[in-house]
Amino acid sequence: MEIRNATMEDFDLAFDYIEKLWTYNTYDKSVIEKVYKEVLENDDDFAFFLFDEGKPRGFCHGTYFNTFWLSGLTCYVSSIITNEEDRGKGYGVKLMDHAKVLAKEKGCRGIVLDSGMPRKGAHRFYEIYGFEKNAFCFDLLLD
Repeated sequence: MEIRNATMEDFDLAFDYIEKLWTYNTYDKSVIEKVYKEVLENDDDFAFFLFDEGKPRGFCHGTYFNTFWLSGLTCYVSSIITNEEDRGKGYGVKLMDHAKVLAKEKGCRGIVLDSGMPRKGAHRFYEIYGFEKNAFCFDLLLD
């Protein structure tokens, strides 16, 4: 298995993963490409892929920010996605393990994430991995 930092050349692959995760949303590819570019250029963001046997198996993106909640630098994993046919094969663990290494290297006090209500399988994965349910996530879209 190989972890590879995301590059602009990987945008189409990243976009495919993004569409797989949030199937109930529609995306303007040019807008997502701009966001993706900004992520790659920001030292407070990370994005990487997991490859196995030469094939992409997953994608992870996150950011670092200060919170009062964890009293310091916090890692927010905003996207962790594996291929549906590859779930249960340990790829999600490898992605999360690498995000955890990055968070520790950055000096984070913890990792937080949120997950859509219908994603019961993902919730089981997070709990088995060691995350605890402790909040609800709310969105307020701005015009």
